[in-house]
Amino acid sequence: MAEAAIQAGCSFYAGYPITPQNEIPAYMARRMPEAGGVFIQAESELSAINMVFGASAAGVRAMTSTSSPGMSLKQEGISYIAGARLPAVIVNVMRGGPGLGNIAPSQSDYFQATRGGGHGDYHSIVLAPASVQEAYDLMFLAFILSDKYRSPAIVLGDGMLGQMMEPIETKNLEPKMKNEKKPWALTGCKARPANVIKSFYIKEGDLEKADLLLQKIYSVIQKNEQRSETMFLDDAKVILVAYGTMARIAKTALQALREEGKKIGLIRPITLWPFPKDAFQKLQGRKTRFLVTEMSYGQMIEDVELAVAGKSKVDFLGRSGGGIPTEEEIIRKFKSLK
Repeated sequence: MAEAAIQAGCSFYAGYPITPQNEIPAYMARRMPEAGGVFIQAESELSAINMVFGASAAGVRAMTSTSSPGMSLKQEGISYIAGARLPAVIVNVMRGGPGLGNIAPSQSDYFQATRGGGHGDYHSIVLAPASVQEAYDLMFLAFILSDKYRSPAIVLGDGMLGQMMEPIETKNLEPKMKNEKKPWALTGCKARPANVIKSFYIKEGDLEKADLLLQKIYSVIQKNEQRSETMFLDDAKVILVAYGTMARIAKTALQALREEGKKIGLIRPITLWPFPKDAFQKLQGRKTRFLVTEMSYGQMIEDVELAVAGKSKVDFLGRSGGGIPTEEEIIRKFKSLK
């Protein structure tokens, strides 16, 4: 993820150590200066996200990374970034919670990521990789979408992915530290009209106008940027729904059940926001039910229920606090459905 960010043109990184994502700042500390970028270990997560705000306002591709409690501390800054219509990439490698919790894998930050997390009416684009290869690939997409829509983009992994080693194919790119010119950036007036970047609108009606513009942008994102992976939907009577590394376990259970002749399929959301509602709505009119499995006690299930609009039954299997639903548990749950 760190190398992909550099290859994608990230020239500013600010972060603060927290397990299980410390490999990212450790790598960035060495690699960013080599590539001509800037690395800063901030004094806190609050400082790091506001440094990203400043770097992005100056027109460079900027990112930070953290894990769950650190992500909580960044929420005010992310809200400011969204309100100021700035691009930024934020990596969250989720761990168990609430509170300090533990450093085991979890998916309990789903609400925080997909519902804005901070104050105000805003969204972040949220991408959920399921492998090391996809973690690499989605970093490029995160920067592209973030710049395209001038919006924060979150890459949401978990402690299992954060500590996983797998071979990958890279794009073999040289770091592109020269960022594209952004006409809205604070680069000095230089005989042009002044640019103003802010999220503070005190005059009556101005904030509502700014918020309505955000809502128009979010509508475009929801229409154009839904992404998902699907398997065996043509004949499926039960459809598993899982994201991230939990989807890998679900796929193993799926293959075992298909070998038994069970008509089961899978939808794996890749964008958690915008949630891939279209993949579910295409199935309306069929007699299907859904089995959602998460490393939480039920968060993404709410988006699945909204997507099916009460027209299909939705069942759930989840564990939290570092507990991971197993292939065997998924198979037992499937076979218990009445």
